[in-house]
Amino acid sequence: MNREKLASEAKIYIGLNDSETKTQKFDIGQYASVLKLVCRNYHVPFSFTVEQGGYFHENGDYTQENTLVLTLIDIEQKTVAEIARDLCAFFHQESVLITGDFVRILSIKNDIDINDGGSDRKHEK
Repeated sequence: MNREKLASEAKIYIGLNDSETKTQKFDIGQYASVLKLVCRNYHVPFSFTVEQGGYFHENGDYTQENTLVLTLIDIEQKTVAEIARDLCAFFHQESVLITGDFVRILSIKNDIDINDGGSDRKHEK
């Protein structure tokens, strides 16, 4: 049986340029390793993407940089904020951005027997 529910979704945007030098000090893989370790230590399921973007610093300077976007689903907002604070400090950022929304979650279970060979099961389109 497939079950559907509504859950919170948080995204944390972490720029990879250092807040002082305004340059990316390490390769993306090293930043991703830190992000994965932080999520594992908080015992939260996650996914992330690497994006390119630009934004204005608080002082008005414009920056373009690589950004890790961490997606957390159905995690308490307090925990999201703690993870964001840790990543902000570890990645030496002026700030990180958190966005939030609600998403529909539907978990689909595998019900196909690959050993069945000649199943008469009909697939719907």
